[in-house]
Amino acid sequence: MEDHVITEEFLNYLKFEKRFSVHTAKCYGADLRQFVEFLSWRSEQRSPTAEVISPDQPHGEPAQVYPAAETNRFLLATTTDDVRAYLSLLNEKQYSKATIARKLATLRSFYKFLIKRGHLSMNPVTPVRTPKQEKKLPKVLEYEEVKRLLETPPLNNWLGVRDRAIMETLYSTGMRVSEVVALNLDDVDFLGEVVHVRGKGKKERITPISSTALQVIQHYMEFRNKRAQSNDNFDTRVLFVNKHGSRLSTRSVRRKMDKYLLMAGLDPSISPHTLRHSFATHMLNNGADLRSVQELLGHQSLSTTQIYTHLSTGRLKEVYNGAHPRENQPIPEQEKVNSQW
Repeated sequence: MEDHVITEEFLNYLKFEKRFSVHTAKCYGADLRQFVEFLSWRSEQRSPTAEVISPDQPHGEPAQVYPAAETNRFLLATTTDDVRAYLSLLNEKQYSKATIARKLATLRSFYKFLIKRGHLSMNPVTPVRTPKQEKKLPKVLEYEEVKRLLETPPLNNWLGVRDRAIMETLYSTGMRVSEVVALNLDDVDFLGEVVHVRGKGKKERITPISSTALQVIQHYMEFRNKRAQSNDNFDTRVLFVNKHGSRLSTRSVRRKMDKYLLMAGLDPSISPHTLRHSFATHMLNNGADLRSVQELLGHQSLSTTQIYTHLSTGRLKEVYNGAHPRENQPIPEQEKVNSQW
């Protein structure tokens, strides 16, 4: 679909003013393109001779191309009924509640932007409620499982040491995998035992790192520096590099972790992000306060961090049930009789 004045203005705002990642901006753009497809379909449906079509595009088939003026006309003429009809169709197409909520969030941001820039005076999305989502607790590893995973990579070769250092860093700091692969050498303060992290939206924070993780990183650095000497194309700024000496990708980290999960006999559905979840839950289980964990994770809102309180509370209940002398004890027959009165 060719560039459109309003949507491109919005996407540039996300990238250059809000400092969203290129990937996130692309997702917003894809959501808006699908919404334009729906508005076009809905407009044609209103004509008595129009053929009823679906806004869904077959896999691999390019979306319909509309002139900029036509796209702007569709978007600026959107009503609350249009938005509700769009969500209803997504529901009929069996999109997940999370996906529907994300697409609605895109429209909220887009139309707030149009109001802010003076393109509209009334926001058609304001009266629309976000559908209730099923709250799924994130998957968390027990400490012994984390230990087994971290000890799987061998320490006698540079790839094994690198992978061990990456996973130790993920679990020790609670960093996102994108943040770990973005680390440069000067981001790690070995003396102060902290890491300088560049998070979402270009927001920066300082987070502690364990001495164990630092020791593994130092061991990895010995291998890394030797490789740098024999590779003219080696990026000497970057901490975690691939075999060519370039910055490692998040996808590569996922592939490596999949290998070690198999070797360790752990659930293959575990992802690098699971180590972040495990870090947060283990911190709370060991007495850390919620606000501190929020700062360590780089969450903008405390409500985002609060999901881990459900996990830690569940663990406390397990401990209680297993340790309390009166828990799960059968009620004597006499007490059962008395309890009826």
